[in-house]
Amino acid sequence: MPFMGKLLGFVFGFLLLKLPGAILGLIAGHMFDKGMSNDFSRSGGFGRFFADNERLQSSAIFFHALFACLGHIAKADGAVTQSEINVALKLMDDMQLNENDRREAQQAFREGKDPQFPLEHILKDLKHDLHGQRIILQAFLEMLIEASFADGQLSVSEVEVLDKVAIGLGFGHKDLDRLIRKFEAELRFRQRQDAFSQARDEARSRAQEQANAWRDKAQQQYTRAPQYSDKQRLTDAYRILNVAPTADEKTLKRAYKKAMNEHHPDKLIAKGLPKQAMELAKVKAQDIQAAYELIKSTRP
Repeated sequence: MPFMGKLLGFVFGFLLLKLPGAILGLIAGHMFDKGMSNDFSRSGGFGRFFADNERLQSSAIFFHALFACLGHIAKADGAVTQSEINVALKLMDDMQLNENDRREAQQAFREGKDPQFPLEHILKDLKHDLHGQRIILQAFLEMLIEASFADGQLSVSEVEVLDKVAIGLGFGHKDLDRLIRKFEAELRFRQRQDAFSQARDEARSRAQEQANAWRDKAQQQYTRAPQYSDKQRLTDAYRILNVAPTADEKTLKRAYKKAMNEHHPDKLIAKGLPKQAMELAKVKAQDIQAAYELIKSTRP
């Protein structure tokens, strides 16, 4: 009964506050009826695992759109590879989805693979439900870019789909290109840090008898890792912050604060990013922090 909310709101409002209460109750009841009448099936049922009812609809649509777009991008260049499936599964793990929610995510992924998938409609709904908040929409686009690198590179077809997503969310071609180049820099940055950390940890375990022996071992393994010069690493650090190497201290600090504001998990959640995506946002924030510290360490 699509009018039940308005009826009950009017009655109880009138009983409590007479005519003013009836008017307020009618408005509240209308909002309730409108919410109940929405076709929640388009959200893939993800709303079950959100405790914050105020954000339930937007959160559910966010995740349905995310996994559906992942499926659409994976299918863009033909057959879906195992690495692309693994990326989607890892995303489910990172978000700690239970068995039922994983099924919903898998269904959204399958919907995205359909040639008739209504990409523009899904993006329009997402943009509307997030009130066009650019920071959250950018986070959504960055998640798709990162997932699209499952096999180490982007195909022409994948870039074309990402371009459609970017346009649908209100971004331009240059914005997409900048975000892709930024992620490539982040990827190189992370891989180099991981290579050194692994070498350091292995050396520590084999050289417990000498306090400083791990450094020598780590350095040896560090030099055997794929070549990625300090100059390249510094260039990538500037790219992550989206600032020129010639930038002065004031400009650098402003770029750092802007990047952190766009990717800090707490701020993103406050603006509407579902909490389940917080771990993904943390990685971005860590990259930004590491890039800033590297740049600062090279300046007098």
